[in-house]
Amino acid sequence: MNLKHPLPPLNALRAFDALARCGSLRAAAQDLGVVPGAVRQQLQSLEEYFGAALFVRKGGRVTLNAAGLRFADAVGIAFAIVSRAAEEVQQRDRKTRLRLGVPMPMALSWLMPRLPRIHADLPDLEIDVVPVAITRTLADSPDLDAVIAGGEYRPLPDIAATAFMVDAFGPVYSAAGPAPSGTDLDDWLANATALVARDVPYLWDDWFRESGTRPSRFLKRVEIEDLTLAIGAAKAGLGVTIAPRASIEMELASGALTAHFGFAIRPIGFRLCCRAADRKSRTIGLLADWLRREGQAADLA
Repeated sequence: MNLKHPLPPLNALRAFDALARCGSLRAAAQDLGVVPGAVRQQLQSLEEYFGAALFVRKGGRVTLNAAGLRFADAVGIAFAIVSRAAEEVQQRDRKTRLRLGVPMPMALSWLMPRLPRIHADLPDLEIDVVPVAITRTLADSPDLDAVIAGGEYRPLPDIAATAFMVDAFGPVYSAAGPAPSGTDLDDWLANATALVARDVPYLWDDWFRESGTRPSRFLKRVEIEDLTLAIGAAKAGLGVTIAPRASIEMELASGALTAHFGFAIRPIGFRLCCRAADRKSRTIGLLADWLRREGQAADLA
């Protein structure tokens, strides 16, 4: 035996395994797509490698002897293990990776809790969730394949957008903190500290317009860097902020925030946005279909 190479030549092992499985030189050759003489040559080289007989040759037939039968069991098991491992590698390679930009508040409260369900429902799709600023677009993000955008986003002509859920938004504040006083909505707002997120400063104006509420002067107006921090300030009892329902879903469910006056609906809802050239790709289609199903369930809740 060649001690420098403890494993026999692969082609010889393949010929040996084919003979063990198929029972004859002719059948083994057909299985491998070669002529019988090539199989015979590989079998002879295997015996020469081991320096021991593995076959019984009689009348042109080649069969396994006792040593060959024992070795055939080991070779069959080894090839089965390699075959299964190769299949697993191929299955992993068939998975498609998609980098999805999601506004930070929605990523935290809406999408991340649903990731286990996405993985279960779309096993061939690996999604990298990338938290992004609410105003970030695909034009700003060549590293992203798609983004989820709310009603404030106006896609460019080369961007395809698929609606999947209504964009409901409204005033929220801490359920544990002191509530603004007032017997009706106008009084309530006039006694409130308004928390205004600088990255979406128009949310209050949008809400007044969509809800049909008369704009209020507020007791106090405090600007905060972004919506994520504004939601955190509201949870801390520092005032009232405007937030999309999808961005505070967990906080509403846990009772950390309350939406006493409900939500208004934006004319344009949440959309999955991708480059127009990618709209018909299987990856985008799978995710869009899943988001539509999940969005419809959320709208009905």
